[in-house]
Amino acid sequence: MSGREVGVRLRDVARHVTWRRRQVAVGAPATIPADTLERRAFDAPLPPGLRETVPAEVCSRVCEVADGILAGHWDVFGLRRQDIADPDWFFDPVTGRRAPQHAYAFDIDHRDESITGNVKSVWEVSRHHHLTVLAAAYWLTEDPRYAEVCAAQLRSWWAANPFLSGVNWTSGIELGIRLLSWVWIRRLLHHWPGSKELFEGNPAALEQIWWHQEYLTAFPSEGSSGNNHAIAEQVGRLAAACAFPWFAASLTWRTDSGDRLRRHLARNTFADGLNRELASDYHGFVLELVLCAAAEADAVGHSLPVPLWRMLGAGVDAAAALIDVTGRAPRQGDGDDGRALILDGHTGDSWSVSLDIGARVLGTSPWWPATVPSLTSIAVSALADDHRGAQAPRPDRRPSSFADGGVHILRGRTVEGAETWCRCDSGPHGFGSMAAHGHADALAIEFRVDGVDLLADPGTYCYHGEPKWRSYFRTTRAHNTLEVAGQPQSLEGGPFMWQSSAETTLDALRYADEELVGWSAHHDGYRRLPSPVTHYRSVDVDPRTGAVAIIDMLAGAASQEVALRYHLGDQVTCHLEGARAVLTWAGRVTSSAVLELPVELAWSSHRGEEDPPMGWYSPAFGEKLPSTTIEGVGRLAPGVRLETRIRFGSLLG
Repeated sequence: MSGREVGVRLRDVARHVTWRRRQVAVGAPATIPADTLERRAFDAPLPPGLRETVPAEVCSRVCEVADGILAGHWDVFGLRRQDIADPDWFFDPVTGRRAPQHAYAFDIDHRDESITGNVKSVWEVSRHHHLTVLAAAYWLTEDPRYAEVCAAQLRSWWAANPFLSGVNWTSGIELGIRLLSWVWIRRLLHHWPGSKELFEGNPAALEQIWWHQEYLTAFPSEGSSGNNHAIAEQVGRLAAACAFPWFAASLTWRTDSGDRLRRHLARNTFADGLNRELASDYHGFVLELVLCAAAEADAVGHSLPVPLWRMLGAGVDAAAALIDVTGRAPRQGDGDDGRALILDGHTGDSWSVSLDIGARVLGTSPWWPATVPSLTSIAVSALADDHRGAQAPRPDRRPSSFADGGVHILRGRTVEGAETWCRCDSGPHGFGSMAAHGHADALAIEFRVDGVDLLADPGTYCYHGEPKWRSYFRTTRAHNTLEVAGQPQSLEGGPFMWQSSAETTLDALRYADEELVGWSAHHDGYRRLPSPVTHYRSVDVDPRTGAVAIIDMLAGAASQEVALRYHLGDQVTCHLEGARAVLTWAGRVTSSAVLELPVELAWSSHRGEEDPPMGWYSPAFGEKLPSTTIEGVGRLAPGVRLETRIRFGSLLG
């Protein structure tokens, strides 16, 4: 942490002390902020005629989800909430605890589950994504039930969460996303007779909108915390300042948030368009956030600078290049399924939404996949200008190698025509000194056949409250790479920190007919051992058959105890005999493979084990399922090659 950042954090602590007197108690009467302007109007509705362009199946899906919300149903991190028709904004159904409502926000340790319960579960409902779905259903149908329940829940939240009271004021990213949700609720309810009374004519709404922007102005995430949190905070500030310019400070907030957003996006983005956190989920999340904010700025004639739009163009090109044939993104690093804006319910993800917005606003290249329209992408794009002419030259072929982030995609096809997709990792450990969302996964691979995980990145599962599982899902043991001496490549310093991290070096890339088919790299994470070694790995894919060859080797002075693990996806069945595993799954055209394992190691399979954990797959944040892990253990001498091969179809003799 730099000296400047230490100073900023000390300033924040001092402000926490002085702001204590500003806390507003639950039940205090709402008053219009002194900064409020006399003229208050909402001047950024959706354009006329847009509703008629929404596909019928999209409308039906939105209304189906909204009807479920009216009945009390909403999915939160793998749990079907049944109380969402009238939620307790502080209750965590995972632990049964109720987070503090009346305490001064900066006194609450939101990382302590004994105090707050699972805070992510509490915060998620207060992002108001379910309310944007209700507002969207009203916009599509003009059925007043959706608007009335949405309005009642907003009033409930505003009354229960006055300034600096309770857990919902403890994290700036939550305020930023909430502001974006409120902007869209006001927009989608624009033709509802009660919309003005709910927002610009409502002292409680004016207080909350002003409080949120003042808080985010006073406590911006900086330095080692300047990741997706910093971006979400400025997105919320910018969206609110553009859509709700109802305060004397609104113009200043709009200019400042736009400038900060541009700087943070530049700091968080490699030149090749990849997000520097090197966590796939956050690449999509940040893209969706910034596309939403940039569209808000366009809607009020305050377009953000061309360099920001070019960064967005590079980001959507990277996303289009990295997905597999089914549209699935990689699973590298952390992911909490965060969304900037949800109008469709829990369908799609930030990658698919961002790609469709990008296609509409930034244009595509001939190699791009087809994008999938959603209400979110249609509505956000309708606010934005056409920025295709402002883009830098786009790639004329699908990129397969992102050198800055060390992400390389090797593709092939089985003889039956199924796509084989292999992500190889030779990039930095993560972003900044904390690398908060990185995993100890140097040289790890993901391997899929027509979108089915054969060799899977197990995912994330949790952040707070379950330290054993937080540690497992981010450590070397949970990834498709080699573990040496029973040690992880990188040493944890906490749930979002690292004491030391492996440094990875790309050694070679191999091409056939201009397509990437081979990759070699090494890392130094085990140079810290008493007898230091370097792990070398190469992966080659036969583009004509999809067959894969993986070679692992150690360089050093002495033999080491090693464990080589391959984590199978949750759809894969495994029959292991010696050093040969037969894998089967419900594939479209290819549904079986043979995994030929190094005979130098002793192989065993593991599934759903808890002490220590092994054999788990997290399909989404908050969910974990038993899956099969194949583990080979033994002593490996320097220079000995461990060879793993995957064969398909007619090659299975």
